[in-house]
Amino acid sequence: MKRILSLCLGLVAFVAVPVMAQAPAAAPTGKIHGHVINPTGAPQGAGNVTALPSGKDKGDVFQVNAQGEFTGEVPAGTYTLVFRMPDTPQDKQVDKIENVKVTAGQTTEQDIDMSREAYVKTLPADQQKQLEDMKKHNSEALKANEVIKHLNADLKTVADDIHEADATKDPAAKTAKFTEAEQLMLKDTAAKTDASILWARLCQAEVGLKKFDDAITSCKKAVDLETTSKKPNPEVQGLAQSILGEAYARTGKVEDANAAYDAAAKANPPQASFYLKNQAVIFFQQNNAQAQIAAADKAIAANPNPNDPNLAILYYLKGQGLVGSATMGPDPKNPKQQIIILPPGCAEAYQKYLELAPNGPYAADAQGILQQAGQKVSSSYKAGKKS
Repeated sequence: MKRILSLCLGLVAFVAVPVMAQAPAAAPTGKIHGHVINPTGAPQGAGNVTALPSGKDKGDVFQVNAQGEFTGEVPAGTYTLVFRMPDTPQDKQVDKIENVKVTAGQTTEQDIDMSREAYVKTLPADQQKQLEDMKKHNSEALKANEVIKHLNADLKTVADDIHEADATKDPAAKTAKFTEAEQLMLKDTAAKTDASILWARLCQAEVGLKKFDDAITSCKKAVDLETTSKKPNPEVQGLAQSILGEAYARTGKVEDANAAYDAAAKANPPQASFYLKNQAVIFFQQNNAQAQIAAADKAIAANPNPNDPNLAILYYLKGQGLVGSATMGPDPKNPKQQIIILPPGCAEAYQKYLELAPNGPYAADAQGILQQAGQKVSSSYKAGKKS
C-alpha cells in the first residue's frame, strides 16, 4: 500500500511542474537612412521623421541632425516616411514619402527632398517665385565660385612660373615659363575681364617675353581697374605700376617709367624701396646712367635705415652711373702720374658700398676704382690671394 501511495504522489508531483512558455521570435529588422532637403536644396537641419507602417497611424520617430541626416531601425516592411518640423502639430505634416520598402538586414536609403518639383508645386505661388529666384541666384553664385577657384589655381601657377623664370639662366626654360604664364592669363582675362590682378600678371609675363607694347596695354588695364575699384588693392596697384615702369624703361620712355615707379611707391609704401631698387637695376641694364643714378638716389632715400645692407647694391649702382663721367688727370700727390678723376659723389658711393658690403660681389671692383682714383679705401674689404 505504501508503495502505491508513493507512486501516486510522484505522479502528482510530476504533473504539477509548470511548462515554460516560449517567447515569439523577434521580427527581422532593417535600417532606414536618408537626408532631409529643404525647398532651396540645402540640408534641413531640424525636425524629425516618422516611419509609419502601412495602414498604421503611429510609428518610430527619428530625429534629423544639423546636417539634415536621419537614421533608424524598423521591422522589415513597407512604410510612409513623414517629416515634421519641431513645431509641426502631430496631426499635420510638412512632407511625406510613400511606399518605402525596408528589407531585413539591409539599409534602405531614402531622402525626403522638398526641392523636388512635385513638392514645390504644392507651395503658394509667391513662395514658388521666391524659390525660383533663389535657385537662380545660387546657381550663378556657384558658377562664379567655380570660376574664382580656377582663377586662383592659375594665379598660383603663374606666380610659380614667373619666379622660376626669373631664377633660371636657361633662355629656353625662361621663355617656356613666361609663355605658359602668358597663355594662362590671356585665357583668364578673357573669362573675367574685371580682375586687376589677372591683367597685372599678364603684363608681367609679357614683359618677360619682351612684348613691351602688349605689356603696357595690360598694365594700364590693371591700373584703370584699380583706379575705379571701390576697394583698391595696394599690392596689385604697386605690382601693376612697377611692371608698367619696367615696360616703359625697356623701351626708352624714361619719364613715363619714372612716373610709373613713383606711382608704385606711392600706392604701396611698404614696398617702395623694392620698386625703386628694381628701377635702378633696370636702368643699369639699359645703360641709362643718368636715369640709373636718379633711381638709385630715390631708392636710397626711401629706406629709413641708412645702414641697411640691402642699400649696398644701390650705392654701387650710383657709383657705376657716375664713374662713366670720370676723366683722367694728374695725381695731386704726384703730378707726373695720371689717375682717374671721379665726379662728385662717386667715391662716396663706392665707399658706402664697401662699408655696407665689405665682401660683396662688387667689392673688388669698387676698391679697384677707388685705388685708381688715388682714394684711400675706408672699409674692411680684403682682396683674396691671387692664384
